[in-house]
Amino acid sequence: MSSPLGQQLRADAAWVLFQILEKGVSSKQALAQRLDHYQGRDRAWLQEMVFGCLRTLPTLQFWLRGLLDKPLKGRKKILEHLILIGLYQIAYSRVSEHAAVSETVGAADLLKGTTLKALINAILRTFIREDVANTAPESLAAQAGMPNWIFKAINNHYAEHAQLVIDESNQKAPLWLRVNPAHISPEGMQTQLEAMGIDTELKNTHPDAVQCLKSGDVTQFPGYDKGWFAVQDGAAQLAAQLLDVQPGHRVLDCCAAPGGKTAHILASQPELEECVAIDNDPSRLVRVEENLERLGHEATLICAAAEDVEGWYGGEPFDRILLDAPCSATGVIRRHPDIRWLRQASDIAPLVAIQAELLMQMWQILQPGGKLLYATCSILPEENSQQIQAFIAQHPEAVVLPIPTNLSELTTVNDEFGLQVLPGDADMDGFYYTLLQKPESL
Repeated sequence: MSSPLGQQLRADAAWVLFQILEKGVSSKQALAQRLDHYQGRDRAWLQEMVFGCLRTLPTLQFWLRGLLDKPLKGRKKILEHLILIGLYQIAYSRVSEHAAVSETVGAADLLKGTTLKALINAILRTFIREDVANTAPESLAAQAGMPNWIFKAINNHYAEHAQLVIDESNQKAPLWLRVNPAHISPEGMQTQLEAMGIDTELKNTHPDAVQCLKSGDVTQFPGYDKGWFAVQDGAAQLAAQLLDVQPGHRVLDCCAAPGGKTAHILASQPELEECVAIDNDPSRLVRVEENLERLGHEATLICAAAEDVEGWYGGEPFDRILLDAPCSATGVIRRHPDIRWLRQASDIAPLVAIQAELLMQMWQILQPGGKLLYATCSILPEENSQQIQAFIAQHPEAVVLPIPTNLSELTTVNDEFGLQVLPGDADMDGFYYTLLQKPESL
């Protein structure tokens, strides 16, 4: 007999999946409307069902097309997403087949699909009986759980590492913490976490990092309310290291939300003259403020489009600028699997144009002798090495600084302009960094 909780979880998972795939809502936004209804394992289960379906979507859809005579339409469309949840449970999860079928069928009542319960039951039972899970789509992109354009881009740009990039992009991302040295050391945080039964690792290349070997509700970790740590992937933690901020510097973090890198800059150098954080989204800037407050940091927050320099710039150049540019986010697909279905190939050219404009404008307000760190969470050369190559062609005075040796050894791919971290390299997300310096005099 199915349980009300089990049915509700599956109904909510189907609702979230529907919001993402049919309405283009991000997984973060959609999940936020449902996760607060649950705690502990139920929260984790709901998220894992959604993320699992997103990672295996082409295969799930291939199976469904062979089991459903014709697509469901209108208000019934959400029931297709419920069926996908059921197929994923049977094929990929540890949920028993009986529970997967009975509770998925029961969830149809909560989605106004009572009249389709018999159909859903028949589809799931046929899937089990005929061992459909042992069939696979012919398309290699579908087998990889990728849209064609991303699959082709990975193979074109990273032929030698393509399978590794695909495999790592389909893995569950590890949990990285960045400790706040004003409150606790990495060793101290490690001791606190292991007392809770959470195995951890410290990283020689990341002086402020603790990597957790299993996930958990970080709000329940020791010191969360006291600002002992922030959640920040290892690749993102490289930004403050590479920026090399010094006492008395004026620092700009443009496109700053949600503020993790801003906080790291402030933690790494508490004697800055000023740290300015800009974002053009008021709600996201509120998150920056909240994160800085929890961690005990202060910055000058400006709500503006960073490229609209005339609208916010006061005339005093910056010693250091972090340009964490808007990008395709193809390097963080493992952490946000909805990206592969929400991002389109046609999005790239407009993003490249925005990045180029930001680079040009930020270069103008950089102090002579100052450093600009260009960063994306992308693995596409158009947004990374090719973007910097085009910038250098326009600004031959710009000096490309070498990445420190201990960091370059981490990477699977290097180019003449910067550091390309591929997904899973040293357990990090995919990220790109180029460090540029403006000459003291021209």
